Amino acid sequence: MIRWIVTDLDGTLVGRDLAMVPAAREALRRYRAAGGEVVIATGRMERSARPYYDELGLDGPAILYNGARTVNLATGEVLRSRHLPATAWKTLLGLFGELPAGVYPVAFSGGEALAVDDVPELRDYARRDGITLRDPGDWAALPPDGITKCMLIGDRLPDLDIAGTVTVRSEATYLEVLPEGATKGSALRELAKARGVPLEQVAAIGDNPNDIDMIQAAGLGIAVGDGHPDVLSAADVVSRPCAEGALVDAVELALGEGER
Repeated sequence: MIRWIVTDLDGTLVGRDLAMVPAAREALRRYRAAGGEVVIATGRMERSARPYYDELGLDGPAILYNGARTVNLATGEVLRSRHLPATAWKTLLGLFGELPAGVYPVAFSGGEALAVDDVPELRDYARRDGITLRDPGDWAALPPDGITKCMLIGDRLPDLDIAGTVTVRSEATYLEVLPEGATKGSALRELAKARGVPLEQVAAIGDNPNDIDMIQAAGLGIAVGDGHPDVLSAADVVSRPCAEGALVDAVELALGEGER
């Protein structure tokens, strides 16, 4: 019995046009009507994830910021919150002036997305996520112990190894720096334990490397058919591509209508 389907958004439930794939949406509605619960797990922040949450008619927890925060978007209740260590943020500040040309930082703090560069790459990111980037004026003005995550956006992303953090690639041009232990998988494990749902009764589906530990944590791990090769290797099952309704396969498996 699969009680939860935990789904990534971009490239899994949401297509390149930033709209929810109709077949996937209808499949999840059918799953919920049969008594299953849907949890979204995304790198997006509250404001960015909320339209998809509302479109599905959800009223429970959502895993956000790639696992740094878990929030009931219907009530605003914060169920889990992690921040970068102040020392890690200080290290990042020191690196900002040394980033390769064409790589730009975005920081998330207090429910806001912040950036000091006004460039096409960041404007495109903000448009894609449906958010507004606020210029803090001076990075050093932000609370050093209040940074939820930091993103580097660009084509020449550096390799980072900063104490107290973990890095994930959520897109080819997105490098996310998160608090150590703040991943989709760790957030899923904690949420399932708190709700008394055995992980064996959870299916998780995603397409990018930031989804791998979530897929491995779940009793049934599903990779989107046109996802990253590492995700396909890590999963128990490979579904159809995103644009064809990857969640249709997940729902059929969860309801016992498909073969693993």
